Amino acid sequence: MKTSSPLKWLLSREGLYYLALALLLVVVLPAALDSFRLNMVGKYLTYAFVAVGLVMCWGKAGILSLGQGVFFGLGGYCMAMFLKLEASTPEATRHQSTPGIPDFMDWNQVTELPWFWEPFHSFSFTLLAVIVVPMILAFIIGVAMFKRRVGGVYFAIITQAIASILTILIIGQQGYTGGVNGITDLQTLMGWSIRTDEAKTTLYFVCVAMLFLCLFVARFVQNSKFGRILVAMRDQENRVRFSGYDVASFKVFIFCLAAAFAGIGGALFTLQVGFMSPSFVGIVPSIEMVVFCALGGRYSLLGGVYGALLVNAAKSGFSESFPELWPYAMGALFIGVVLAFPNGLAGLYRRYVMPLEDRLFKHGKDDDQAAVSDSLGAEKTS
Repeated sequence: MKTSSPLKWLLSREGLYYLALALLLVVVLPAALDSFRLNMVGKYLTYAFVAVGLVMCWGKAGILSLGQGVFFGLGGYCMAMFLKLEASTPEATRHQSTPGIPDFMDWNQVTELPWFWEPFHSFSFTLLAVIVVPMILAFIIGVAMFKRRVGGVYFAIITQAIASILTILIIGQQGYTGGVNGITDLQTLMGWSIRTDEAKTTLYFVCVAMLFLCLFVARFVQNSKFGRILVAMRDQENRVRFSGYDVASFKVFIFCLAAAFAGIGGALFTLQVGFMSPSFVGIVPSIEMVVFCALGGRYSLLGGVYGALLVNAAKSGFSESFPELWPYAMGALFIGVVLAFPNGLAGLYRRYVMPLEDRLFKHGKDDDQAAVSDSLGAEKTS
């Protein structure tokens, strides 16, 4: 969609979809929910970062990653390391055998702070690490796999194996990572308490703002020539390669971008809940993240956000009432999505609701159709 101004885009159909999401997150939910429930929605939104990255990686480029929990966890652990060091001052830990180090290190007879923890005394370094560390790992994996033309189910299995390896590594290195319990008891950010209701509300709005920033970055990429090449690469990879494009480099870039989004989500998750553990890194959470994307619509950026919100809200409701049935419900949900509506909620919306919109609002339809197709995932699938 070609626009002459941001205002024109905002008044277009695609812009109205983004505006509706903004009103829901900024006005409706804060007004309707108490601080506890709003904090839960904020936690759900951190998974939306992963879903948006998966839309770009899986939906646009055809790269199914079953290890996005790795990048989510890395971003979360980077933020948790900074928060834990802030809480581990010599005064606060004077009762330990070795004051000035995190409590779990003292319990495991670690007598000095490991070298790779030292840089996380700096908040600026931490913010950079939240994005860069997941991207570095994604770059290494991408170059190793895509340069050798490893893709499809083989790539999905490899990313799943990496998620399992990282989980085992975190649990095994208990003295440096907190082990199975993770990094807990995170209280303040730069001296500001993150446990109060006011702080949780503030962090919710920070999460919303960062989510929209990532959405606009993803939208910019998908509407560029790069985005069109990604779609062509997804549908006819060999034809794109024979046209002279370096397919592997395109895949590496979009995989790194999805990792960066996941890392940001993980860092915000740590701030929202006050801890980070390996239970958010492994195979099961990574598969759940794919379900968020599949339910919302793997071709739709906004669909990924709604999918993350709906699946996590259903998970909370089910686990509160029928905790033993939730894993079966998740499996049934994924199977139902794949069989009944493979393009997710966005596909259903486009098929049944958009024709009604066209009848009600005929003006401006032609100008907005291309952008709406990208926003709601209207690519023709083979």
